[in-house]
Amino acid sequence: MHSHQTAGDVVAAQIRRHRERLGMNRHDLAAECARLGRPDLSYAVIVTIETGRGDGNAKKRRQVTAEELLVFGLALATPPLLLMVPLGTEETVPTVPGADPRDPYTVWQWMTGEATPTLDGPLDGRYVADTRPIAGIGQTWAAAWATAAYPVSLYPELARRRERAHKARLRAALDPSAQAEYVDRLDELAQIVNDMHRASLTVPHLPTELAEDLKRLDLLDNPDQTNPRGIE
Repeated sequence: MHSHQTAGDVVAAQIRRHRERLGMNRHDLAAECARLGRPDLSYAVIVTIETGRGDGNAKKRRQVTAEELLVFGLALATPPLLLMVPLGTEETVPTVPGADPRDPYTVWQWMTGEATPTLDGPLDGRYVADTRPIAGIGQTWAAAWATAAYPVSLYPELARRRERAHKARLRAALDPSAQAEYVDRLDELAQIVNDMHRASLTVPHLPTELAEDLKRLDLLDNPDQTNPRGIE
């Protein structure tokens, strides 16, 4: 059964919940929003967001835009996505008007690209991914989603490999016998950098020493596209 609750309803409830969690009143929250560059998110606007209704039968709720979601998240010291998909406090959250509500962590994984949405169903108690071709032609919806979500797996892995290579470099500087391990870590880093270049993704700047060693060892497919920076 589809729910009448909307994502806007969830956001409004979570803004109020986290405001109260922090012991803030609406004037406090408005002041924080102003500090972040949105003085128009005033006390009166926050009242309308928190207490309005979304069904048109009472005072209409002021909907929160994507930009405002970020502002409210930072003002409330809360990851903005948690305002839309609260983990640990709700049994279900709405998805889209034409589909059933689902458990929050499932929807969280959809929104972060960690999992493919399964909106069709339930069939034999299971929800399934959409296998139809986009607009009736071309690749399937599920395949198109996987292509778009590909960077989600690459960027965290790049950060992990970059950190491992950095630590291995420090060990090798103190112990020459650790040089082979450093080269192995550089090779792993180069693999993910090359994957990102092949996917036409922007590679974040690498620490200067790592970038120079990757180029010196000829591990990069496109060395001119890899920009070094100082270690922060």
